[in-house]
Amino acid sequence: MKLNTPQLNDLTIQVRRDILRMVHAVNSGHPGGSLGCAEFLVALYQNIMDRKETFDMDGIGEDLFFLSNGHISPVFYSVLARSGYFPVQELATFRKLNTRLQGHPTTHDNLPGVRIASGSLGQGMSVAIGAAQAKKLNKCNHTVYSLHGDGELQEGQIWEAAMYASAKKVDNYIATIDLNGKQIDGTTDEVLAMGSLRAKFEAFGWDVLDIEQGNSIDAILTGMAEAKSRLGKGKPVCVLLHTEMGNGVDFMMHTHAWHGKAPSNDQLAAALAQNTPADQLDY
Repeated sequence: MKLNTPQLNDLTIQVRRDILRMVHAVNSGHPGGSLGCAEFLVALYQNIMDRKETFDMDGIGEDLFFLSNGHISPVFYSVLARSGYFPVQELATFRKLNTRLQGHPTTHDNLPGVRIASGSLGQGMSVAIGAAQAKKLNKCNHTVYSLHGDGELQEGQIWEAAMYASAKKVDNYIATIDLNGKQIDGTTDEVLAMGSLRAKFEAFGWDVLDIEQGNSIDAILTGMAEAKSRLGKGKPVCVLLHTEMGNGVDFMMHTHAWHGKAPSNDQLAAALAQNTPADQLDY
């Protein structure tokens, strides 16, 4: 059952709380990008994707999602747990010994919802394109989605994959770029300016659209519906999702400083106070 906008917003608040607690508990992880993508992943799993109730690696008869920027695993794990893939209580094992919730997603422990090991940046688009082509071969009329960081686009393999996807008319695939303008060492312009990503993807033969309010549930739902309407027309689709790193926590926003830093006890308390949950969800 799809959630309405108020329900999606409430769930997003809970996901933020999960992210903050997970990273704080082990003094390790990546809260900035995770917070920035919370609305998108909540909307994707709760409303946008057509997915089965039970998880299997074949993925036949359902939409598929691949997280390429695997360092934002806190938001991915939270959304998976809150979507019923594994018990919410398991979030408390994040980055601990013998956990299934490694700092970067892995497949060897068979965590439901995780289809590839990711976090070695640049590779997720290639995998997603392969999955999309497999769906065509299997005559499976479903969509493949992936998520990438904008800094990740500095990896050369992304552009090899982008060239391949358009040349082979992989038009059942939507790649979303988390366009927050920040990465671990500074802004993307400071580290390695990439110019217009729209112009680049269009030059590589993709259909491109922007979601200017990438932290708005309504804007995401509208934008992703538009993206899906463009499938099946001979081109892969790229969504430029304009987000704010650290969204929802005032002192984590408008800076790259929280890309990979955990909050202190006082900072955790302040951040949680800014995100009041629905009682029935919090743990």
